[in-house]
Amino acid sequence: MIYITQLIYINQGQEAQFDQFESVAIPIISRYNGRLLFRLRPAPDHYIEATIDHPYEIHLVTFDNEADFEAFKADKERDQVLHLKNASVKKIVLVKGVAL
Repeated sequence: MIYITQLIYINQGQEAQFDQFESVAIPIISRYNGRLLFRLRPAPDHYIEATIDHPYEIHLVTFDNEADFEAFKADKERDQVLHLKNASVKKIVLVKGVAL
């Protein structure tokens, strides 16, 4: 099993477009043996310490394997709304890992 953590940074004023993309993309995760473990929008006063900009959202997702994750990214339905993500997201920091 792999874990995918994403720190998602949004272009100012594009939150609605990002939410539109997520409303399609998130349900697709389960088609590829994935699970959204959490999705949160941290408030600025919830950080104990930070040396980077605060992300708009943080996601933690699991997939059974790398092939399932790649299949999710190539999903045709997700691809149809990818323009919303491209227009709304400034940057994503993606961290792949495994449970120890």
